[in-house]
Amino acid sequence: MDEAMMTEAERASKTSDAADPAARAGGRGKGVFAIHTLGCQMNVHDSERIAGVLEADGYVAATEEQAADFDVDLVVLNTCAVRENAAERMYGTIGRWMRYKYARPNLQIAVGGCMAQLDRERIARRDPWVAAVFGTKNIGSLPRLLEQNRVTGKPQTEVSETLTTFPSDLPTARASKISAWVSISVGCNNTCTFCIVPTTRGRERDRRPGDILSEIRRCVDEGAKEVTLLGQNVNSFGYAMGDRYAFSKLLRACGEIEGLERVRFTSPHPAAFTDDVIAAMAETPNVMHQLHMPLQSGSDRILRAMHRSYRSARFMDILGRVRAAMPDAQISTDVIVGFPGETDEDFEETMRVVEQARFSSAFMFEYSPRPGTPAAAMEQIPKAVVQERFDRLVALQTRITEEGLRRFEGRDVEVMITGAQGKKDAATKRVTGRERTGVLVHIGVPEGFPEPRVGDFVTATVTHAAGHNLIADPDPKAGQTYVVRR
Repeated sequence: MDEAMMTEAERASKTSDAADPAARAGGRGKGVFAIHTLGCQMNVHDSERIAGVLEADGYVAATEEQAADFDVDLVVLNTCAVRENAAERMYGTIGRWMRYKYARPNLQIAVGGCMAQLDRERIARRDPWVAAVFGTKNIGSLPRLLEQNRVTGKPQTEVSETLTTFPSDLPTARASKISAWVSISVGCNNTCTFCIVPTTRGRERDRRPGDILSEIRRCVDEGAKEVTLLGQNVNSFGYAMGDRYAFSKLLRACGEIEGLERVRFTSPHPAAFTDDVIAAMAETPNVMHQLHMPLQSGSDRILRAMHRSYRSARFMDILGRVRAAMPDAQISTDVIVGFPGETDEDFEETMRVVEQARFSSAFMFEYSPRPGTPAAAMEQIPKAVVQERFDRLVALQTRITEEGLRRFEGRDVEVMITGAQGKKDAATKRVTGRERTGVLVHIGVPEGFPEPRVGDFVTATVTHAAGHNLIADPDPKAGQTYVVRR
């Protein structure tokens, strides 16, 4: 609620609440916290660890209503540094939160993640109302930093350049009971000229396979039916230990975990994507035939400028071998448009590769320079040129995606239910989830049939394809499938 719209009594009530965080937390802790996350899956999983660390220290997670009204004692901004506007988003958000701090002086604001790793001193200097700034390797220090801020009244900063404690050793408060993120490595050893990740996350560090499998088993014991293995380059897992087959072995070991229905992973690097990984995906029943393989550019000249250690022919060869082993595989990608020096001919090569690759979907980005990366110092391409190319690529991929989805029509798919469809449909009651290769499916519940619960598996006939998802409104009387498995 906006402070200006409150009555005097409401403001007094909020001030009283802020003075007694333990009372606001139901007498059970230090106060109520909320986390605002920007960025990728790594950041989402880091936020689960931030929540776990705070709960272990006695804080209580905010309800949706409390978070929406900013009715909290602590708010954490977990930042991303990948895009050019990352700093603007971070400082803009912190600036908007200042009014809540002025309205409730005891409110603490903490900033973590990749932008905190890069801009720690500037944050504390520019926004002195921020209580704590912590880096990607300092999540476990957050409770101590908050306590020091309460004592001193000054911003507390801790940003380490080296990893001393693997983040997965920290407590984790998982956002989903049925789907779990599990990190197998952190950091990156590549030198892509456009990427800031090696600076913010450091060099690659792999976890012990036994520790990873133990965490997966704990997740399953706690109700998870699906895990996604996370790493900056998952398929280089084990290289530092001298085992180039470690990742494929890990996938096969996941297949032996009882109760684990689905295994996914993101993201592999084309340079290290080998036949043993393809075989493990094809031969391990609970490893899904879903692959996110970043292309970045279809031009070999631009790939060299990016320091991507593969060429377009190598990339297409990998896709061919994946599809030969798994004809149903859904392969998505990343593409950067307008990298410095990209000519019309270079872009046409990207269009050609995307047309041939037939990606199920693509994350497409207009190149944005990141300070401190080699590409930021290169000659940039005019915005209008980049925009025109970007629009053409989006139109091409949109057509390919729609054509791929239409091939599902009339087929039966198995969907793990994650919730109800966001948009209420007066005519049809629908639940939503993803089928085995990752496509989003909205399923209509036939009249008189049981409504699935979150975590159930539904096999249903796809009745039609939408722009980015599938619709399954089966009619069992017409011979279409609708089966619920719990």
